[in-house]
This record gives sequence, C-alpha cells and structure tokens, in this order.
Amino acid sequence: MDLISLIIPCYNEQESIPHLEKALNELTSSMSEVNFEIILVDNCSEDNTLKMMKELHEKDNRYQYISFSRNFGKDSSMYAGLKASKGDYVAVMDADLQDPPELLKEMYAIVKTGEYDCVATKRGDRKGEPWLRSVLARMFYGLMNKISSYEIVDGARDFRLMTRQMVNGILKLEESERFTKGIFSWVGFRTKWLTFENHERVAGETKLPMKSAFNYAIRGIVAFSTVPLVMASGLGILVFFAAILYTLYVIIFQLITHEAVSGYPSLMCVMLFGFGVIMMILGVIGQYMAQMYLEIKNRPKYIIRDTSIEQ
Repeated sequence: MDLISLIIPCYNEQESIPHLEKALNELTSSMSEVNFEIILVDNCSEDNTLKMMKELHEKDNRYQYISFSRNFGKDSSMYAGLKASKGDYVAVMDADLQDPPELLKEMYAIVKTGEYDCVATKRGDRKGEPWLRSVLARMFYGLMNKISSYEIVDGARDFRLMTRQMVNGILKLEESERFTKGIFSWVGFRTKWLTFENHERVAGETKLPMKSAFNYAIRGIVAFSTVPLVMASGLGILVFFAAILYTLYVIIFQLITHEAVSGYPSLMCVMLFGFGVIMMILGVIGQYMAQMYLEIKNRPKYIIRDTSIEQ
C-alpha cells in the first residue's frame, strides 16, 4: 500500500491537538487503502504541546514527533518534516484544522491518476480574518505576481499533497531564509488547485502576528524578485537627472539675469528629497545584502532537541 507522510507544524497547540487527533483518526479510518505516517513538528512550544505529542506517539506509533531547540519558524518546521518523511506521497497541513483533513481523500484520488504531481489548496474567501490583514494579504499577492517570475496564488495555503519526486526537488533548495510558498512555485511540477471555504481555528489563537507577517512578506519579495533593486536604480537615475536639470536652470538663470536664484526653502526641500531617496535605495540594497549575509553564514535551518524518529 502507498504510504502518505502527513507533516503538521505545531506551536502552542495544546488546545488543538485533541481535535486534531480525532479528525486524523477519522481520516485514516476512512482511507484504509493507504498507510499513514504523521510527523508532528514542535517549534519549541511553551505549553504542553510536546508532552501531548509524546503521548500520541506512545498510544499510536503512526504519530512521530520532532522538537526544536528553539522557535525556528514554520518554514523550518515544514522543511524538517519533509526531510524526515518516508512516504510515497507527502502532505503538509496546519494543526488548528483550518485545513480540512477530509480533503486529503480527494487530493489523493487526483494525484494517483498521474496527471498531477501536486494537489494544493486555496481559500475561496477570507471570512473571519481581520479586514486590514485581508487587504494587506491581497496587496502582497498582487505585488508578488507583478514583480516575480513565479506565480503565487492569492489565498494559497500550505496544505497540499505532493509526490515523492516533488518533495525531493524541494529538499534540493537549501536556503536558510525560506519562503516556502515561493519554493513550491519555483520547483514547478503540475499542480491542481482545490478551493475551499475559509475555516476558523478550532481552538487557540493565530501564531502569526502582523509584524511577523510583514517580515515574512519582505523575505518573500527579496527571495523571489530583483525588481526592487531595478526600481531603486531607476529612481536613483531619475533623481540624478533632476539634479542636473536644476543645476542647468540655476546656471542659465544666473547668466541671463546676473541675479542669484531665490528659493532657499525649495532648494532645501529638493536636497532633503534627494537624501530621502538615497536612504531608501540604500535600505533596499541593505535588505538583499542582509539576505546574502544570512545565507553565507550557512547556519542550520533548525536544531533538533528531541525526536521519536531515528536520525
């Protein structure tokens, strides 16, 4: 029988795990034609998440766990799960049941036809999400698809089922600062998209505050587009020519009228604008240099403190 590895990143999910266990047990019972390997990745939770993972493992050997030495982020959790997985097919989903596990039946049936290498999911709406977060998310996806060569579907979830071939392709991308949605797109492969209605968390609160979401968006832009660098260069050139034109205006005015050009306040405004543009350009370049700096150090993407999986 086929083996499906199900990777579930967790951070402070003690309230969600009982609901998750029930949903997964129902799913695995209804898909008796396949075997399951469930890999729970604990991102150094501060509650009883790890303890509950260990209890699940003792009760049912299909449940395996990996626990990090600190919070390395969700993308590192997914990478660790992908690396540890042994399945013919590998799925990623959230622990809070915002990703409906029952969809895996349809996803498996589609990928088994051989027509697709991946079945991915996206939300049909953002019901239940704060309006500001929804607006900013749509703006981000729109911007990414304009400045990047790789399409990132608006509303795309990490919830997907992939073939072993696609997973092996993803594991070849070993950058430390990972933007997994972009990586899924970059590796290619034939992908079928399924749309489902937005589900609210079964328990607990979101683990991605606005600040973290903003930093994640910046990481994605820097990792998958060089357009900001081109725009910064173009803006620098534009300001340079504007400065030349203003200088020519001052010289010509002086030669014709033999009077000094008035307008000290406006001159200061122009200078401050120029300095502001320069600082903005340096900031854009700095983001790319910071990304390069982090990659050059080649630090591990995560460190495992405890696991039930043989290393």
